[in-house]
Amino acid sequence: MTLAALIQRLKTGDWLTRRRAIAYGRILLGIELMVFLFLIAGTHGWIVPLDKPLTTDFASFYAAGSLADAGNPALAYSQPEHYAAEQQVTAPGIDYQFFYYPPVFMLICALLAHLPYLVAFIVFEVITLVFYLAIASKVLGEQDWSTLAPLLAFPAVFWTIGLGQNALLTAALFGAATLLVDVRPVWSGLLFGALCYKPHLGLLIPVGLAFGRRWTAFAAAAASALALCGLSAILFGWQSWQDFFSVATASHSTFEFGRINLAGVISPFGAARLVGMDVMAAYAVQTVSTLTMMVLVAWVWWRDCSLEVRAATLLAATLLAVPVVLLYDLMLAAMAALWLLRTARRSGFLPWEKTSIVLIFIVPLLTLGLGQSWHVPVAPLAAVLLLANALRRAQREVAAAPRGISVLSIPS
Repeated sequence: MTLAALIQRLKTGDWLTRRRAIAYGRILLGIELMVFLFLIAGTHGWIVPLDKPLTTDFASFYAAGSLADAGNPALAYSQPEHYAAEQQVTAPGIDYQFFYYPPVFMLICALLAHLPYLVAFIVFEVITLVFYLAIASKVLGEQDWSTLAPLLAFPAVFWTIGLGQNALLTAALFGAATLLVDVRPVWSGLLFGALCYKPHLGLLIPVGLAFGRRWTAFAAAAASALALCGLSAILFGWQSWQDFFSVATASHSTFEFGRINLAGVISPFGAARLVGMDVMAAYAVQTVSTLTMMVLVAWVWWRDCSLEVRAATLLAATLLAVPVVLLYDLMLAAMAALWLLRTARRSGFLPWEKTSIVLIFIVPLLTLGLGQSWHVPVAPLAAVLLLANALRRAQREVAAAPRGISVLSIPS
């Protein structure tokens, strides 16, 4: 095959049929499962002895829940007491896992802490995985079991489960809320509001809803968030909120100076720090990116583009709009890719679109290796590619719409 022929095939994406996509997904899933089991064995000292016990982010959640159940929720924001609780439920000498979540998230943590630690871990990850898969299938419009392999093969799925994180829940809530925004705006708003347990990832939601004139969803989202915050204040006390704000305002140093591996911080801020920029310069890069994302989301939603384009834009832009976005948050990229696949099935793939979606699977696999060894920030590329495809589709829809007419009124 000549170079020109190869480029043409990559441009059209005709080489990647549905059958091949499912087959490649199964192969990747099989490889990831073997690596995952190997890592589990390694972290438990079953391959070589460990110098000290290892743990996951879930220890932080469970410890916060156990403190809340014991009547001391505010201690989740006190490092000595929270660290003691983490060691009590796992093992002495583990690395400390910070708890930077608002008391809203303790509503879930307190429920999980009624179960034994390992059982709680498994229950949380299984339930959120099933929730994610159900919403992902709805977004994609596929009920075929064969599509589960590619969905499960996305690398961030294993990072989320392995770390005991909540990114599957976050992606599922985003996906469900966008699915319902035009047809069930109240339910959509309630789901958007539930994301207040991870408030920084909700930065662009009010921008999209306001400029999209989805006022019912906007009001429901605000009411949902306020209700959940109020419930957590009633159950855990105002002191827990005061302590959360104190900890949150000081949390920036954790991400600025390497307490969190910079190769795993996948935002523009993280990319700037990884290539050697100082903190202030990195924040300047992030500020430009944040403002740009706000403008782009506002434009796409204001022009009333199709649901698929609006949803993909919101999800992809979110990954570029906030400074603290970590590897497992790439689950939002997976959901954005599903929205693009949904519209491509209806109207056809754009040039390079299919190949760029394949890269969304490859980029996460390269993130830590290239980031740690070569200081190359490849992770933001996933969000950039998704956003570029969403904007190309938005431009086409706007160009095809007669002046003064919503693009939604044009037959697909």
